[in-house]
Amino acid sequence: MQWSDALGKTHGRYSGRPRIVSLVPSITELLVALGLAEALVGRTGFCIHPRQLLRRVPKLGGTKGFDADKLRALEPTHVIVNIDENRREEVEALSDCVPHLIVTHPLEARDNLDLYRLLGGVFGREAAAEALCADFENAWQALRAATELLPREKVLYLIWREPWLGVARDTYISRMLAAAGWDTLPVDSRLRYPEVDLPVLARAADLVFLSSEPYPFREKHRQLLATQLPEVRCALIDGEMVSWYGSRAIAGLAYLRALRTRLGQR
Repeated sequence: MQWSDALGKTHGRYSGRPRIVSLVPSITELLVALGLAEALVGRTGFCIHPRQLLRRVPKLGGTKGFDADKLRALEPTHVIVNIDENRREEVEALSDCVPHLIVTHPLEARDNLDLYRLLGGVFGREAAAEALCADFENAWQALRAATELLPREKVLYLIWREPWLGVARDTYISRMLAAAGWDTLPVDSRLRYPEVDLPVLARAADLVFLSSEPYPFREKHRQLLATQLPEVRCALIDGEMVSWYGSRAIAGLAYLRALRTRLGQR
């Protein structure tokens, strides 16, 4: 049997002992959830979950600008990357020395099901993958049941300040929020993470979210924004729960269900 990655490249089950480098934090966490912690031989410095199990795995730098020579020295059988998080030219430079490059690109919550099955199939962890799929479906149905009668709301999801950056609707973040009944602004954008006119869009939104990543928004930022725009409703949100796909998406759906319910009661 074969499975296709985000570029349509097919991958069969690997029969040997894998040596995996993950250059995507959420994928690293997913590999551990699939029971592949011992197969990990390299990661980025941003691959931090689960912390205890990853301490022994060498760091290769960031998702961008990773140490390619150090990676090659690890002699991985597989390198797993993501279209958004890794630079294409850096990944393509590995094609002559890495037997298997697996490219991922989830764009909405339910793409996680194919992701679980892709990695579970390639590395012989089908049972673990199907268990994750079942957990995902349960969390998905619970979110739908909790939010289907709530009115849809327009939200501005901020990921950076000075300049203020939001998210376009063709991003994983936006589609995760949409699953909870939150439609992001701006409606149209050529850029996936556009600079936004904060006062204009904030006043057009029902709610402004300040994400914990990549910019570490905290309560002081929420209070400052509330002072500057007192008519605008603001809330902090855990960015990992919204932007990390893989196994974290299951907890992310439950998190969004609880957050939508809580904020809807105000």
